[in-house]
Amino acid sequence: MKKLSLLITLIGLVFTLSAKEYSLESPSGKIQVKVNVDDIVTYSIMLNGTPIIAPSQISMELYNGTVWGVDAKVRKAKTNSVSQVLTPVVQRKSATIKDEYKELTLSFKGYALQFRAYDDGAAYRWVSDKAGEYKVKSELASFVFPADNKLWFPEEESMYTHQERVYLNETLSDIGSNRFASTGLLVDCGNGVKTYISESNLMDYPGMYLRGCDDNQYALIGKYPGVVLETEQLSDRDVKPTKYADYIAECNGPRDFPWRAMVVAENDGQLIETEMIYKLAPECKLENTNWIKPGKVAWDWWNANNIYGVDFVAGVNNPTYKYYIDFASEYGLEYIILDEGWYVLSDIMKQEKDIDVKELVDYGKEKNVDIILWVTWKALDDKLQEALDQFQAWGVKGIKIDFMQRDDQWMVNFYEKIARECAARKMLVDFHGAYKPCGLDRAYPNVISYEGVRGMENNKWSKLPDPEHTVTLPFIRMVAGAMDFTPGAMKNANKTNFRDVFTEPMSAGTRCHQLGIYAIFESPLQMLSDNPSNYYREPECMEFLAAVPSVWDETKVLEAKVSDYIAVARRSGEKWFMGALTDWDPREMKLKLDFLGEGTYTMKVWKDGLNADKHAADFAQETVEVTAGSTVKVKMAPGGGWAAIIEKK
Repeated sequence: MKKLSLLITLIGLVFTLSAKEYSLESPSGKIQVKVNVDDIVTYSIMLNGTPIIAPSQISMELYNGTVWGVDAKVRKAKTNSVSQVLTPVVQRKSATIKDEYKELTLSFKGYALQFRAYDDGAAYRWVSDKAGEYKVKSELASFVFPADNKLWFPEEESMYTHQERVYLNETLSDIGSNRFASTGLLVDCGNGVKTYISESNLMDYPGMYLRGCDDNQYALIGKYPGVVLETEQLSDRDVKPTKYADYIAECNGPRDFPWRAMVVAENDGQLIETEMIYKLAPECKLENTNWIKPGKVAWDWWNANNIYGVDFVAGVNNPTYKYYIDFASEYGLEYIILDEGWYVLSDIMKQEKDIDVKELVDYGKEKNVDIILWVTWKALDDKLQEALDQFQAWGVKGIKIDFMQRDDQWMVNFYEKIARECAARKMLVDFHGAYKPCGLDRAYPNVISYEGVRGMENNKWSKLPDPEHTVTLPFIRMVAGAMDFTPGAMKNANKTNFRDVFTEPMSAGTRCHQLGIYAIFESPLQMLSDNPSNYYREPECMEFLAAVPSVWDETKVLEAKVSDYIAVARRSGEKWFMGALTDWDPREMKLKLDFLGEGTYTMKVWKDGLNADKHAADFAQETVEVTAGSTVKVKMAPGGGWAAIIEKK
């Protein structure tokens, strides 16, 4: 039996006459997938006849030496077409999702390979018929490109990671076998075409990273954390693996494995529109979901509870949180979060002396505001049933669980356990210190948002994220699903004036850049991260932030270029909300409003002020009448943005 480490060199092989080729086309014929089965199995992908993924070998090695995808004989080949409409429990880009694809299943002895072709990409996965217990030693997932393409590379230093990376501009030949990145990852295939690589249906299996390949510089190869055998607890929140097994997963009985997903976008806007990761995810496992409520959240940690103009000492105490509840109630926010400090870090069952959660929950109910509690994962896991039962008894509506920093098989299963246990108590889950969404949020829609992003909390100690980063995220990280970026800064700075101040932080970019994010970044649990005292001083901005929803009925991408600019229009009910962002370059756009229906509309605009290039908080407002035939001129300062609400007269 050939070793997997030697098989990568065969990626560019010439097939023998005995090789069997299977073809699959997407519903429109735009995407073509070819699968060759011979001594090895390879797949390739074309867009309108142009190669996107060159022949790329795939296989899976079990611990007993069996290798799926080597010397394989197809017993049966079956094709299937699906056309359906999905209705997510929690709306995403739209209230419904059109799900159309063609599927090819190749059955072998003891296992199968499934391929799907969508009009915006393709995916494959392994399916096991094996009974009993077995181990997966390794999986070869390769993605070979026809040329030395450029890519956005979220490089990792370790697989013990929050996956809060920046996207390095590299070429494939720069990435050797010693460098690796978390997924999703975006490759520029030329002529405007982009390929996004990630995974879905990540259940009971480790997450996938991508490394370079020394034998083929145009290839990216899957890399996975092994099963964790030993850990070291470094603090209340840091539990670091210290010993891994020489295999990546322990399995029992028939099962399917994660989808290896490749979104192929003909233009950058299609990266914003795709729902492939969600469509590949497991169907909802919950019978009753009517209690799941998206919304906006007043968040305490970013602003360090540094409220002012009050007659009590601000801090982690009930008077401060009642102030947050009052603020949330006044502006129609559904939730507040009690972040770090509400419990004794060594024991999740002990509240700090100035906190009474039940009192806050009861006070919130009077004001129509619910409570979400932050917890470290290890403290919760140590007393999981006891703690969640207590939260439920208090009337808490969700948890923000933090610092997992891993996606080995055990931790992936822990995510599902938390989702399941919280769902049993009708509680939401917001995963922080987390890997990117991989489909768990469809299986358990109470999983309402994820971090796994270099978000705005980093501005407390870093210049990043900045506008260059924020106009990159929608095209890469957001393709996977909801991202808890935590926007909403009312202190704003240009590139020259930005400073990291831990207790009174600011954002890089303009005020309207912050407002525009709310119409562009997707998170059904969307934070207002700044200080309520600051928001009270900005009633014009709160007019927008109070009105903008966190889920959508319809989405239109108007302008889009990775790392440069984006403009989006989203509908909620009868209203349209628009947002535009630019990087550090000033920019003008002309946005057509042809998505509007008949009649005349009122458009209220928040735009960069004339002096926003000098004083980033400068903004202006205007109200104009528009129709579907109107074109709006948008002018943005360096690091700028723009936002609008449109409603029918």
